[in-house]
Amino acid sequence: MHIKKYLGILIFTLFAMTNFGQSLVELGIPCTDSHEELKPLRELVDNDLQAQLMVQLKANRKWRKLIDNKKMSVGLVDLRDLENVKFAQINGSNMVYAASLPKIAVLLASMDAIEKGELQETAEVKKDMRLMIAKSNNQATTRMIDRIGFDKIKSVLMDPKYELYDENHGGGLWVGKRYAAAGKRLPDPMNGLSHGATVEQVSRFYYLLAHGQLVCSDRSQQMLNIMADPKLHHKFVNTLDRIAPEARVFRKSGSWRDFHSDSALVWGPDRKYILVALLEDSEGESIIRKLVLDVEKVLDNTCDDTSKS
Repeated sequence: MHIKKYLGILIFTLFAMTNFGQSLVELGIPCTDSHEELKPLRELVDNDLQAQLMVQLKANRKWRKLIDNKKMSVGLVDLRDLENVKFAQINGSNMVYAASLPKIAVLLASMDAIEKGELQETAEVKKDMRLMIAKSNNQATTRMIDRIGFDKIKSVLMDPKYELYDENHGGGLWVGKRYAAAGKRLPDPMNGLSHGATVEQVSRFYYLLAHGQLVCSDRSQQMLNIMADPKLHHKFVNTLDRIAPEARVFRKSGSWRDFHSDSALVWGPDRKYILVALLEDSEGESIIRKLVLDVEKVLDNTCDDTSKS
């Protein structure tokens, strides 16, 4: 049994190394340029993209009601021109329960701990990080939380170089409870959520990650590899499988009762963007599927003349 167990871990690790990491640079994702000084996303809000996103989404009567009641939040980062990144958001700083999406915060804190020698990068740890993200496995996530602790997660999220939880802008990413029934609860200081997020800060996570600025360029690439090729083909991925099968998707989602969330870096020949959605509605899963189509219409409408030619 032990031989089979460790053989499985070895095969999994080798598969990840050969199938996830080899093509990031070839794809053109700027994850190796960790020294570039990035402007904050808040300074990259594009008025045209912002206006068109609002008009497109509010054309749907139900979505308009959800947006007005702060039950639908959307973040969009246009990465087609890396010299002219554009950001748009709806209810961007509204922090809500985000179910499993904040597991990306556990991934980041774990990578930071590994880089600093606070956590040993064993085969078991690597396997749990992949299970935590690709299959959203709660047991694997809880094991990772137990290994690093809540204080570590909090310190990384509130680190000034990341500001992924920012009390001056509504909060952001937060993990204050194990993904298990047992265990203490450490809610976020602003909203009292145990697993929370804002679309602005999740968008920032992916923005920094794509530029190699989470921990370091090597660890950013490793996180992208872990987030690549998601095994749960619902929400964003369900639609992208149909309309953009050639695109690479780096993704984490979450659902619990009426709370539905998804987040992704989408990178393909005809599309390069970050999309984040947080919904509180019984139809949230299907809304998130449809949202991809509306967002792509917005991006098509905001193409410059060079992109269209």
